[in-house]
Amino acid sequence: MTNIFVGNLSFQTTQDELQAAFSAYGAVERVNIVTDRDTGQPRGFAFVEMTERRDAETAISQLNGADLNGRAMNVNEARPKPARSGDSRGGGGGGRGRGNSGRGSRW
Repeated sequence: MTNIFVGNLSFQTTQDELQAAFSAYGAVERVNIVTDRDTGQPRGFAFVEMTERRDAETAISQLNGADLNGRAMNVNEARPKPARSGDSRGGGGGGRGRGNSGRGSRW
């Protein structure tokens, strides 16, 4: 299974359109258009999972820069999401700042 990142998508692009574009190169397991958590509107990128690595590599090379709904797609193999650790936020303990919000504090 190969996970493919597809960026620079028109907000009107549908899962069916992406499925059709990638299916021309092999079996597609899943298409996920990423949407905004609050509004539900598309964010302009998606992930496509293809069964065979060889098919995914062909799709990437053929579809990167290809036009879909008036936009040149940015297509490449998805990188794993970096792991989040407790240290990544600076260890500030909640992000509300320190002291008494600047009222006479000597930070």
